[in-house]
Amino acid sequence: MTNPSWRKPFGMFLILLIIAVWAALVLQIAPLIAVLPQLVQAIVYLVLGMAWILPLKPLLAWMETGHWRP
Repeated sequence: MTNPSWRKPFGMFLILLIIAVWAALVLQIAPLIAVLPQLVQAIVYLVLGMAWILPLKPLLAWMETGHWRP
C-alpha cells in the first residue's frame, strides 16, 4: 500500500482559499456593481460567480496526478 498523497488535502485547502479570496474581491466591487441596471448586475454576478472555476482545472489535475497539465 502506498502512502497517502498530501496533494489532495492541500489542494482542497487551496480551493477553499481561492473561493474565499474571490468572494472578498467581489464584495469589494459590489458597491460599484450596485449602481448598474438590474439586468447588467445579474450578468456581472453570473460571470463573476463562474469565473472562480477557471483556475480549478489545472489545480484538480495537479491534485490527481502531481502535474499541472492533464
